[in-house]
Amino acid sequence: MQRLSSLRRRFPPQIPPSHTLSSHTLSFDEDPPFSRLQALPNPTKKSSPEKPNESTPHFLQNSSNLPFDFSYSYSESDPSARPISFREPPKYSPFGPGRLDRKWTGTCAPVEEDEDLVREMWEEEKDRVLGEPLTEEEVDLLVEKYRHSDCKQQINIGKDGVTHNMLEDIHNHWRRAEAVRIKCLGSPTLDIDNVCFHLQDKSGGKVIYRHLNILLLYRGRHYDPKRRPVIPLMLWKPRAPIYPKLVKNVADGLTFEETKEFRNKGLNSHPLMKLTRNGVYLNVVQKVRDAFQIDEVVRLDCTYVGTSECKRIGVKLRDLVPCIPILFKDEQIILWRGKRDIGNQTT
Repeated sequence: MQRLSSLRRRFPPQIPPSHTLSSHTLSFDEDPPFSRLQALPNPTKKSSPEKPNESTPHFLQNSSNLPFDFSYSYSESDPSARPISFREPPKYSPFGPGRLDRKWTGTCAPVEEDEDLVREMWEEEKDRVLGEPLTEEEVDLLVEKYRHSDCKQQINIGKDGVTHNMLEDIHNHWRRAEAVRIKCLGSPTLDIDNVCFHLQDKSGGKVIYRHLNILLLYRGRHYDPKRRPVIPLMLWKPRAPIYPKLVKNVADGLTFEETKEFRNKGLNSHPLMKLTRNGVYLNVVQKVRDAFQIDEVVRLDCTYVGTSECKRIGVKLRDLVPCIPILFKDEQIILWRGKRDIGNQTT
């Protein structure tokens, strides 16, 4: 051990200079696979894209020349009814932000141009597309072709009635067929005439066949799918506004005791008829009118129909019969015929 230490003192280890060590460790010329890459020239910086102007929309607005106000449902809404509040702010349009050149008011998107002029142009274009009236032989051929239940060109109308997006579906069917089979169910069947009017007025077609709740809507002789009207689509169903109460605590023309008596009388009476869910209510209005010739109060059993559907039925009966709904309870509709004079006129 002493000998080894003495040798180390006599022959110290040879340490290369610092500059030699650094040059040796940083040089990769002796080992080509690990040679240093030559520095690449700095690429020129690409010009940053211009920021879009916030006032300029990033998409094209849909501009439609249809002469009516856009709303979710046409046959089941009353334009004269004014809501007292909204469940969602009117600034949120169901057509999407900036996608329509009309302003959403919370219930509809009204026409901003001259409505009379646009309506006149629309009627002229509709008459041109329909052309000459169909003969009886042509109508019979179309009816035989499209009236059956296995027809592929079919659209179902439910409790919402004739909706806005349904117009787009009708024109899509008209691209491949001359007519569309339409099946109506639920509360719209109380007033089929109203459904036919809105189908013809909003789509530009013509109802050539009507049997119970089945309709055939004809597109016209000179219909061109490439020149179809522009119909902006609703992206979601808008929430219904809040309207005044349908049933008042005290009915018009009655006192509180009389109103309570009529309600109890209606609940304890035998139901005039029982309505089913998604049924066909073509004869309900006439049956209620006939019942009011004998009784002052009528009860309709709407079990399993749904609360919202019961109110839709009550509103339609109020206008069609006419009568006054005095109670909606446990899916039962109680109707009062109102005060009538000698000539059976509702006051």
